[in-house]
Amino acid sequence: MQHTLEVKVLDPRWGRDWDLPAYATEASAGLDLRAALEQPLELAPGGVELVPSGLAIHIGDPSMCAVILPRSGLGHRHGIVLGNGTGLIDADYQGPLQVSVWNRGTQPFTIQPGDRIAQLVLLPVVRARVQVVDGFTPSGRGGGGFGHTGLR
Repeated sequence: MQHTLEVKVLDPRWGRDWDLPAYATEASAGLDLRAALEQPLELAPGGVELVPSGLAIHIGDPSMCAVILPRSGLGHRHGIVLGNGTGLIDADYQGPLQVSVWNRGTQPFTIQPGDRIAQLVLLPVVRARVQVVDGFTPSGRGGGGFGHTGLR
């Protein structure tokens, strides 16, 4: 299934120095977001910074949203993940995309202008009608959580 994503270029390096966001392979789920920095940014261990992407988007379709997710290689190899875990972009948002970057590693890490630092994934939205109840129909799991099934 394909949807149109309106993208506003806020940094002229997109499309000039950096390819516009595109899916890397036929089966890729995410579009890479780059660090639209003016100069390199060194993130100390434990450091968190808000990095501009140089793009704004408008999804427009209320049955869709977007999430900003970390890039797995940065997280595993360098400890660079998102400061907020996941960024949720609502369909009616039209402002600039910014990426909260957190160095959970033990070494400083330098982000260069144009580095691919996160990915944008579009997802369908199911909107629920809230219904207050006095109890639930019992299920096999019930209220069990936080490891109630054991480790092995």
